[in-house]
Amino acid sequence: MGRLLHPKKLLLVAAAGIGAFSLAGCSAETVAQWGRFGLPEAATDRAPMIGGLWTGAWIAALVVGVFVWGLMAWVAIRYRKKSADHLPEQKQYNLPLELLYTLVPFLIIGVLFFYTIQTQNGVQAKAPQESVHTVNVIGQKWSWTFNYMEADNPAVGAVVHKVGTIDKIPDLYLPVNKPVRFNLYSADVIHSFWVPAFYYKLDVIPGRTNSFDVTPDKLGTYSGKCAELCGTYHAAMLFTVHVVTEEEYNAYLNTLKAAGDTGEIKAPTYPNTVPSVPAAEGEQK
Repeated sequence: MGRLLHPKKLLLVAAAGIGAFSLAGCSAETVAQWGRFGLPEAATDRAPMIGGLWTGAWIAALVVGVFVWGLMAWVAIRYRKKSADHLPEQKQYNLPLELLYTLVPFLIIGVLFFYTIQTQNGVQAKAPQESVHTVNVIGQKWSWTFNYMEADNPAVGAVVHKVGTIDKIPDLYLPVNKPVRFNLYSADVIHSFWVPAFYYKLDVIPGRTNSFDVTPDKLGTYSGKCAELCGTYHAAMLFTVHVVTEEEYNAYLNTLKAAGDTGEIKAPTYPNTVPSVPAAEGEQK
């Protein structure tokens, strides 16, 4: 008869078998998403920067977690109480160990901070103004307005817009492999412009213009939404992103132009100062 496996080896084999069985029932797309730690497939030139930071942070967290769990298990087994009258050696402090668990977290934070700043600088870099398509976005209760600033585009020759409503989800068309600048405005409260496949979102704040540049590099249709709990119908603030060829992009804008949806729709301006409040009776201002 063959020799029986050690219980620990048997446990590892069983775990590997369960893992392989679980993966066998998953689609290639699901397995690929696990490799991205839950992120959807990237759809812009900036998304891989954030994806790399996200994946690196998860790997660092898993390495630290496995090390700590292993250390806890080793200590529990190695220094367990072996008899009723046996007490493991007690120490008041261990200077090398205390230095280790004080310095290592600072080292981890420093490395993550360095890569975070590096990623932030790459994501927020601006494309050359002469080559960028500009879309002025307005977040309003409870939908989105997209202004395509294409007056200088010979194929369109006008500023056109698309207004969404709570009953009709608006479409946002973008040309593939062409840089796009989003200028974000709010008509009322704080919203947040988010396309999950872009791996990026940015707040839309009253009285302030936020902007970012991306280059969509994958044809397809993607979902967009508000990522800020902005009020009663926040869940209705959805939009659909279509990344198409430049010819299809221009054709869509000309459709809006032919329908009379021309000119820029602007959000109302808000003062940047807090209005004064009258003092209560008997209170000094």
